[in-house]
Amino acid sequence: MDMYIYDAVRSPRGKSKPNGGLAALTPHELVRQLIAALAERNGDQVATEAASLTLGCVGQIGAQGGHLALVSRIHAELPPSVRALTINNFCVSGLTAIGLAAQDGLVSGDDRLRLAGGVEMMSRVPFMGDGAFYYDDPETARRLNYVPVVLSADLLATMEGFEKADLDRVTARSHQRAAAAWERGGLTEVIAMRDAEGEIALAHDECVRSSTTEDSLARMEPAFVEMGAQGFDKIMVDNAPGVDAIRHVHSVANCPPTCDGAGLSLIGSRAAGERMGLKPRARIKAMAEASADPTLQLTAGFAAMEQVLVKAGMTLSDFDRIEFMEAFAATPVKFERDYAPDLDRVNPDGGHLAMGHPMGATGAILTATMVSGLERDNGQFGLIVTHGGSGVGSAMIVERV
Repeated sequence: MDMYIYDAVRSPRGKSKPNGGLAALTPHELVRQLIAALAERNGDQVATEAASLTLGCVGQIGAQGGHLALVSRIHAELPPSVRALTINNFCVSGLTAIGLAAQDGLVSGDDRLRLAGGVEMMSRVPFMGDGAFYYDDPETARRLNYVPVVLSADLLATMEGFEKADLDRVTARSHQRAAAAWERGGLTEVIAMRDAEGEIALAHDECVRSSTTEDSLARMEPAFVEMGAQGFDKIMVDNAPGVDAIRHVHSVANCPPTCDGAGLSLIGSRAAGERMGLKPRARIKAMAEASADPTLQLTAGFAAMEQVLVKAGMTLSDFDRIEFMEAFAATPVKFERDYAPDLDRVNPDGGHLAMGHPMGATGAILTATMVSGLERDNGQFGLIVTHGGSGVGSAMIVERV
């Protein structure tokens, strides 16, 4: 039995600041509005009769605590028959959630449609806001070989010999493509979020800067030298054979902006959709999860990509569109150098370096972009690749139907 994506939507991405476009909303309200959008587009029964709601979320404290998928289900006034599951697989959580929901549909015997995706409001729960013990305890960090993920991006750049100009090139391209996509319009996967009065709070990705160029980025200095000097550079050198010192090259602009956002997919079997009178938009052809070195971290997405290509018996040249998560500028530079993809097909509407990274929502957002993007491009096959901290990765291949 195959699993299909019947619809996929996302919110705009808002700046993670008190005055950000989504900051006045709550994470469960973002999810409710996406559920409402799926119901409006496909019929109320796709929500009320769904088997489950599975959500990825990284910062599960404060506004995002208390079992966020369950809170969101109750807030959306869905019946108790809709099971709820909240997961944290770091920055690949949204794609992992879709994969878990698909697997549940295949093995549980409960052949109903499912809602799956992710949400993160970093204006309410900032990066590392969960205060894990190893973040701040040097001895535990040493024993776990833990370093903040941004420093692992500098480690990757050091090991690969990337220069800051390489990072600036992919960062500028991301902003320019994202700005062009919004100017063209037609991003039907994006659902404008509304405030308590019903007025539009945000209808566009708020972090995109059309004025960004390689020249403007070149004036920004590397930002993480002092952080590395707090003992993390030594951990990286001790765990990276052949590396004597870390070359810090990422500026703040070479990092995806932290932001607020959510994404949600409606998935199920062919029979589940037919009972609702729905036609699928894409088939989930293959999925893969991977782990990698916890210090280098940002190689797990590549491992997941390679695994899913083997599962599907495909190569990168088979894809009409690739949504590759720009988890710091070093990762797309490595993708280009090592795999030589057709760059016109990689993040054609921009990527995370421009539009931002709402951690637990990222994979779900890329899924929504992929499904609508294949339709805009009249493409058939799409590849989604995500990377996460401490060495987690997830990848998915979809086929437009």
